[in-house]
Amino acid sequence: MHVPLSAPAHRWPRRVLLGSLGFGLILAVAGAIYESLAETRDRCSNPMPGKILDVDGSRMHLDCEGAGTPVVILESGLGDSYISWRKVQPQVAQFTRVCSYDRSGLGYSDSVSRPRTSRVIAGELHALLHAAGIAAPYVLAGHSMGGYDVRLYASFYRDEVAGMVLVDSSHPDQESRFPLELKNMEGTWLREAEFLEYSMPFGIPRLLGLCDEEPEQRAAECNLHTAREGVAELKAFAENASQVTGTGSLGDMPLVVLSHDPDKPSADLSADLAKSTNDAWEKMQEELAHLSTRGTQTIAKNSGHYIQLDRPELVIDAVRGVVDQARTKPGERN
Repeated sequence: MHVPLSAPAHRWPRRVLLGSLGFGLILAVAGAIYESLAETRDRCSNPMPGKILDVDGSRMHLDCEGAGTPVVILESGLGDSYISWRKVQPQVAQFTRVCSYDRSGLGYSDSVSRPRTSRVIAGELHALLHAAGIAAPYVLAGHSMGGYDVRLYASFYRDEVAGMVLVDSSHPDQESRFPLELKNMEGTWLREAEFLEYSMPFGIPRLLGLCDEEPEQRAAECNLHTAREGVAELKAFAENASQVTGTGSLGDMPLVVLSHDPDKPSADLSADLAKSTNDAWEKMQEELAHLSTRGTQTIAKNSGHYIQLDRPELVIDAVRGVVDQARTKPGERN
Protein backbone atom coordinates (compact mmCIF):
# COMPACT_ATOMS: atom_id res chain seq x y z
CA MET A 1 0.00 0.00 0.00
CA HIS A 2 1.35 3.38 -0.98
CA VAL A 3 1.52 6.00 1.82
CA PRO A 4 1.90 9.62 0.63
CA LEU A 5 4.93 11.39 2.02
CA SER A 6 3.10 14.71 2.06
CA ALA A 7 -0.47 16.03 2.06
CA PRO A 8 -2.16 16.53 -1.28
CA ALA A 9 -1.45 19.93 -2.79
CA HIS A 10 -5.09 21.00 -2.58
CA ARG A 11 -4.94 20.87 1.24
CA TRP A 12 -2.22 23.51 1.55
CA PRO A 13 -4.36 26.60 0.80
CA ARG A 14 -6.79 25.48 3.49
CA ARG A 15 -4.01 24.97 6.01
CA VAL A 16 -2.50 28.35 5.18
CA LEU A 17 -5.88 29.99 5.61
CA LEU A 18 -6.53 28.26 8.92
CA GLY A 19 -3.05 29.11 10.09
CA SER A 20 -3.52 32.75 9.18
CA LEU A 21 -6.87 32.88 10.95
CA GLY A 22 -5.37 31.25 14.01
CA PHE A 23 -2.47 33.67 14.05
CA GLY A 24 -4.86 36.60 13.61
CA LEU A 25 -6.98 35.33 16.50
CA ILE A 26 -3.91 35.09 18.71
CA LEU A 27 -2.94 38.67 17.83
CA ALA A 28 -6.48 39.90 18.52
CA VAL A 29 -6.58 38.21 21.92
CA ALA A 30 -3.12 39.52 22.77
CA GLY A 31 -4.16 43.02 21.70
CA ALA A 32 -7.32 42.87 23.80
CA ILE A 33 -5.33 41.75 26.85
CA TYR A 34 -2.77 44.50 26.26
CA GLU A 35 -5.50 47.15 25.96
CA SER A 36 -7.29 45.97 29.09
CA LEU A 37 -4.10 45.95 31.16
CA ALA A 38 -3.01 49.35 29.82
CA GLU A 39 -6.38 50.95 30.61
CA THR A 40 -6.32 49.50 34.13
CA ARG A 41 -2.76 50.69 34.68
CA ASP A 42 -3.53 54.21 33.43
CA ARG A 43 -6.60 54.58 35.62
CA CYS A 44 -4.87 53.19 38.72
CA SER A 45 -1.98 55.60 38.24
CA ASN A 46 -4.28 58.57 37.55
CA PRO A 47 -7.27 58.43 39.91
CA MET A 48 -10.48 60.06 38.73
CA PRO A 49 -11.26 63.41 40.39
CA GLY A 50 -14.76 64.16 41.60
CA LYS A 51 -17.44 61.50 41.95
CA ILE A 52 -19.80 59.19 40.12
CA LEU A 53 -23.55 59.79 40.40
CA ASP A 54 -26.53 57.69 39.36
CA VAL A 55 -28.54 59.56 36.74
CA ASP A 56 -31.62 57.84 35.33
CA GLY A 57 -30.07 54.41 35.81
CA SER A 58 -26.60 55.17 34.45
CA ARG A 59 -23.45 56.47 36.10
CA MET A 60 -22.12 59.94 35.27
CA HIS A 61 -18.87 61.58 36.32
CA LEU A 62 -18.93 65.06 37.88
CA ASP A 63 -16.00 67.06 39.27
CA CYS A 64 -16.68 70.27 41.25
CA GLU A 65 -14.32 72.67 43.00
CA GLY A 66 -14.55 75.97 44.86
CA ALA A 67 -17.47 77.74 46.48
CA GLY A 68 -19.85 80.50 45.57
CA THR A 69 -22.65 81.36 43.21
CA PRO A 70 -23.45 81.38 40.35
CA VAL A 71 -21.99 77.95 39.70
CA VAL A 72 -19.96 77.66 36.48
CA ILE A 73 -20.71 74.54 34.41
CA LEU A 74 -18.07 73.58 31.83
CA GLU A 75 -19.29 71.77 28.70
CA SER A 76 -16.62 70.12 26.53
CA GLY A 77 -16.46 69.88 22.76
CA LEU A 78 -17.26 66.94 20.51
CA GLY A 79 -15.77 63.71 21.88
CA ASP A 80 -13.88 65.50 24.67
CA SER A 81 -13.97 64.55 28.35
CA TYR A 82 -13.86 66.82 31.40
CA ILE A 83 -10.07 66.94 31.05
CA SER A 84 -10.24 69.57 28.30
CA TRP A 85 -10.89 72.16 31.06
CA ARG A 86 -7.88 71.19 33.21
CA LYS A 87 -6.16 74.57 32.73
CA VAL A 88 -9.31 76.57 33.48
CA GLN A 89 -11.22 74.87 36.27
CA PRO A 90 -8.69 75.29 39.16
CA GLN A 91 -8.42 79.03 38.51
CA VAL A 92 -12.19 79.57 38.23
CA ALA A 93 -12.54 77.72 41.54
CA GLN A 94 -10.66 80.62 43.15
CA PHE A 95 -13.68 82.92 42.74
CA THR A 96 -16.77 80.65 42.52
CA ARG A 97 -17.91 77.03 42.41
CA VAL A 98 -17.13 75.35 39.10
CA CYS A 99 -18.00 71.90 37.74
CA SER A 100 -16.82 69.89 34.77
CA TYR A 101 -18.32 66.54 33.81
CA ASP A 102 -18.25 63.70 31.31
CA ARG A 103 -21.22 63.37 28.99
CA SER A 104 -22.69 59.87 28.82
CA GLY A 105 -20.24 57.55 27.08
CA LEU A 106 -17.21 59.81 27.54
CA GLY A 107 -14.40 59.57 30.07
CA TYR A 108 -15.68 58.01 33.28
CA SER A 109 -19.41 58.12 32.45
CA ASP A 110 -21.38 55.09 31.31
CA SER A 111 -22.64 54.72 27.77
CA VAL A 112 -26.40 54.94 27.23
CA SER A 113 -28.76 53.94 24.45
CA ARG A 114 -30.33 57.40 24.09
CA PRO A 115 -29.54 59.47 20.95
CA ARG A 116 -26.42 61.60 21.35
CA THR A 117 -28.04 64.89 20.39
CA SER A 118 -27.74 68.24 22.13
CA ARG A 119 -31.38 68.02 23.18
CA VAL A 120 -30.69 64.75 25.01
CA ILE A 121 -27.36 65.98 26.39
CA ALA A 122 -28.99 69.11 27.86
CA GLY A 123 -31.57 66.94 29.59
CA GLU A 124 -28.89 64.63 30.96
CA LEU A 125 -26.91 67.58 32.31
CA HIS A 126 -30.03 68.93 34.01
CA ALA A 127 -30.64 65.54 35.65
CA LEU A 128 -26.98 65.30 36.70
CA LEU A 129 -26.99 68.70 38.40
CA HIS A 130 -30.25 67.80 40.17
CA ALA A 131 -28.80 64.46 41.33
CA ALA A 132 -25.72 66.25 42.65
CA GLY A 133 -27.79 68.84 44.50
CA ILE A 134 -26.11 71.73 42.67
CA ALA A 135 -28.57 74.58 42.72
CA ALA A 136 -29.01 77.26 40.07
CA PRO A 137 -28.16 79.88 38.94
CA TYR A 138 -25.50 78.64 36.52
CA VAL A 139 -23.04 80.26 34.17
CA LEU A 140 -22.62 77.87 31.24
CA ALA A 141 -19.34 77.69 29.33
CA GLY A 142 -19.40 75.61 26.15
CA HIS A 143 -16.51 74.81 23.81
CA SER A 144 -17.05 73.96 20.13
CA MET A 145 -20.03 71.57 19.86
CA GLY A 146 -20.54 72.17 23.58
CA GLY A 147 -21.85 75.57 22.53
CA TYR A 148 -24.86 73.79 21.03
CA ASP A 149 -25.44 71.91 24.29
CA VAL A 150 -25.40 75.00 26.53
CA ARG A 151 -27.65 76.94 24.17
CA LEU A 152 -30.20 74.12 24.25
CA TYR A 153 -29.89 74.01 28.04
CA ALA A 154 -30.58 77.75 28.28
CA SER A 155 -33.56 77.33 25.95
CA PHE A 156 -35.10 74.57 28.10
CA TYR A 157 -34.19 75.91 31.55
CA ARG A 158 -33.92 79.67 31.04
CA ASP A 159 -34.62 80.56 34.68
CA GLU A 160 -31.59 78.53 35.78
CA VAL A 161 -29.03 80.23 33.53
CA ALA A 162 -27.45 83.52 34.65
CA GLY A 163 -24.83 83.86 31.91
CA MET A 164 -22.92 82.13 29.14
CA VAL A 165 -19.43 81.89 27.67
CA LEU A 166 -19.06 80.42 24.18
CA VAL A 167 -15.50 79.21 23.51
CA ASP A 168 -14.97 79.03 19.73
CA SER A 169 -18.47 77.63 19.63
CA SER A 170 -20.02 75.87 16.68
CA HIS A 171 -22.62 77.86 14.72
CA PRO A 172 -25.80 76.11 13.52
CA ASP A 173 -25.33 77.40 9.95
CA GLN A 174 -21.71 76.36 9.54
CA GLU A 175 -22.49 73.26 7.50
CA SER A 176 -24.06 75.37 4.77
CA ARG A 177 -21.66 78.31 5.00
CA PHE A 178 -18.32 76.55 5.05
CA PRO A 179 -16.57 75.88 1.71
CA LEU A 180 -17.74 72.76 -0.08
CA GLU A 181 -14.22 71.31 0.07
CA LEU A 182 -14.39 71.32 3.87
CA LYS A 183 -17.74 69.55 3.85
CA ASN A 184 -16.26 66.90 1.56
CA MET A 185 -13.60 66.20 4.20
CA GLU A 186 -16.22 65.20 6.78
CA GLY A 187 -16.37 61.67 5.40
CA THR A 188 -12.64 61.29 5.98
CA TRP A 189 -12.96 62.54 9.57
CA LEU A 190 -15.78 60.09 10.22
CA ARG A 191 -13.76 57.18 8.84
CA GLU A 192 -10.82 58.15 11.04
CA ALA A 193 -13.09 58.26 14.09
CA GLU A 194 -14.59 54.89 13.17
CA PHE A 195 -11.09 53.41 12.81
CA LEU A 196 -10.39 54.41 16.43
CA GLU A 197 -13.70 52.89 17.52
CA TYR A 198 -13.20 49.55 15.75
CA SER A 199 -9.51 49.15 16.57
CA MET A 200 -9.55 50.38 20.19
CA PRO A 201 -10.53 47.00 21.72
CA PHE A 202 -7.34 45.50 20.30
CA GLY A 203 -4.99 48.23 21.50
CA ILE A 204 -4.08 49.42 18.00
CA PRO A 205 -4.52 53.19 18.61
CA ARG A 206 -2.40 52.88 21.74
CA LEU A 207 0.33 50.98 19.85
CA LEU A 208 0.27 53.56 17.04
CA GLY A 209 0.70 56.42 19.50
CA LEU A 210 -2.76 57.85 18.77
CA CYS A 211 -3.67 58.08 22.45
CA ASP A 212 -2.67 61.25 24.26
CA GLU A 213 0.81 61.35 25.79
CA GLU A 214 -0.50 63.09 28.92
CA PRO A 215 -1.29 60.28 31.41
CA GLU A 216 -4.38 61.91 32.94
CA GLN A 217 -5.99 62.48 29.55
CA ARG A 218 -5.02 59.05 28.30
CA ALA A 219 -6.61 57.47 31.39
CA ALA A 220 -9.88 59.30 30.76
CA GLU A 221 -10.18 59.08 26.98
CA CYS A 222 -8.17 56.17 25.54
CA ASN A 223 -10.92 53.55 25.72
CA LEU A 224 -13.61 52.02 23.54
CA HIS A 225 -16.68 53.75 24.98
CA THR A 226 -15.13 57.21 24.55
CA ALA A 227 -14.16 56.41 20.95
CA ARG A 228 -17.66 55.10 20.27
CA GLU A 229 -19.27 58.21 21.80
CA GLY A 230 -17.08 60.43 19.63
CA VAL A 231 -18.41 58.70 16.52
CA ALA A 232 -22.00 58.98 17.76
CA GLU A 233 -21.62 62.70 18.45
CA LEU A 234 -20.03 63.28 15.06
CA LYS A 235 -22.93 61.53 13.34
CA ALA A 236 -25.43 63.62 15.34
CA PHE A 237 -23.75 66.94 14.55
CA ALA A 238 -26.13 68.01 11.78
CA GLU A 239 -29.16 67.14 13.92
CA ASN A 240 -27.70 69.17 16.79
CA ALA A 241 -27.36 72.20 14.52
CA SER A 242 -31.00 71.84 13.51
CA GLN A 243 -32.08 71.68 17.15
CA VAL A 244 -30.11 74.82 18.06
CA THR A 245 -31.50 76.83 15.14
CA GLY A 246 -34.84 77.18 16.88
CA THR A 247 -33.52 78.36 20.25
CA GLY A 248 -33.66 82.07 19.42
CA SER A 249 -32.26 85.03 21.33
CA LEU A 250 -30.67 84.99 24.78
CA GLY A 251 -32.31 88.32 25.61
CA ASP A 252 -30.11 90.40 27.90
CA MET A 253 -28.17 87.46 29.33
CA PRO A 254 -24.48 88.24 30.04
CA LEU A 255 -22.59 86.61 27.16
CA VAL A 256 -18.96 86.47 26.07
CA VAL A 257 -17.92 84.87 22.77
CA LEU A 258 -14.27 83.84 22.52
CA SER A 259 -13.02 83.11 19.00
CA HIS A 260 -9.75 81.62 17.82
CA ASP A 261 -7.12 83.69 16.05
CA PRO A 262 -7.93 83.78 12.31
CA ASP A 263 -4.19 84.09 11.65
CA LYS A 264 -3.64 80.68 13.27
CA PRO A 265 -5.65 78.33 11.04
CA SER A 266 -5.80 74.56 11.27
CA ALA A 267 -2.69 72.79 10.01
CA ASP A 268 -4.96 70.22 8.36
CA LEU A 269 -6.19 72.72 5.76
CA SER A 270 -4.50 74.22 2.73
CA ALA A 271 -3.84 77.97 2.82
CA ASP A 272 -6.71 78.83 0.45
CA LEU A 273 -9.20 76.57 2.21
CA ALA A 274 -8.09 77.82 5.62
CA LYS A 275 -8.68 81.45 4.58
CA SER A 276 -12.16 80.91 3.19
CA THR A 277 -13.10 78.76 6.20
CA ASN A 278 -11.83 81.36 8.66
CA ASP A 279 -13.63 84.17 6.83
CA ALA A 280 -16.90 82.31 7.26
CA TRP A 281 -16.06 81.40 10.85
CA GLU A 282 -15.31 85.01 11.82
CA LYS A 283 -18.65 86.18 10.50
CA MET A 284 -20.53 83.44 12.34
CA GLN A 285 -18.68 84.19 15.58
CA GLU A 286 -19.77 87.82 15.32
CA GLU A 287 -23.34 86.64 14.93
CA LEU A 288 -23.08 84.53 18.08
CA ALA A 289 -22.12 87.63 20.07
CA HIS A 290 -25.40 89.20 18.94
CA LEU A 291 -27.47 86.45 20.56
CA SER A 292 -27.69 88.74 23.60
CA THR A 293 -28.04 92.49 23.90
CA ARG A 294 -25.16 92.24 26.39
CA GLY A 295 -23.00 90.01 24.23
CA THR A 296 -19.34 90.78 23.53
CA GLN A 297 -16.67 89.07 21.43
CA THR A 298 -12.96 88.61 22.06
CA ILE A 299 -10.44 87.26 19.52
CA ALA A 300 -7.95 84.96 21.24
CA LYS A 301 -4.70 85.97 19.57
CA ASN A 302 -2.16 83.18 19.08
CA SER A 303 -4.78 80.54 19.84
CA GLY A 304 -6.22 77.75 17.79
CA HIS A 305 -9.60 76.10 18.30
CA TYR A 306 -8.84 74.93 21.85
CA ILE A 307 -8.64 78.36 23.46
CA GLN A 308 -9.01 76.83 26.94
CA LEU A 309 -5.68 75.07 26.34
CA ASP A 310 -3.82 77.64 24.23
CA ARG A 311 -4.95 80.78 26.12
CA PRO A 312 -6.66 79.58 29.33
CA GLU A 313 -6.28 82.99 30.95
CA LEU A 314 -8.69 84.46 28.38
CA VAL A 315 -11.34 81.87 29.21
CA ILE A 316 -10.84 82.45 32.94
CA ASP A 317 -11.20 86.22 32.50
CA ALA A 318 -14.32 85.77 30.36
CA VAL A 319 -15.92 83.49 32.93
CA ARG A 320 -15.01 85.91 35.73
CA GLY A 321 -16.57 88.80 33.83
CA VAL A 322 -19.84 86.94 33.25
CA VAL A 323 -19.94 85.75 36.87
CA ASP A 324 -19.45 89.35 38.05
CA GLN A 325 -22.25 90.55 35.76
CA ALA A 326 -24.54 87.80 37.02
CA ARG A 327 -23.85 88.85 40.61
CA THR A 328 -24.70 92.47 39.90
CA LYS A 329 -28.30 93.43 40.59
CA PRO A 330 -30.13 95.15 37.67
CA GLY A 331 -30.32 98.46 39.51
CA GLU A 332 -26.56 98.44 40.12
CA ARG A 333 -25.54 98.12 36.48
CA ASN A 334 -23.85 101.04 34.77
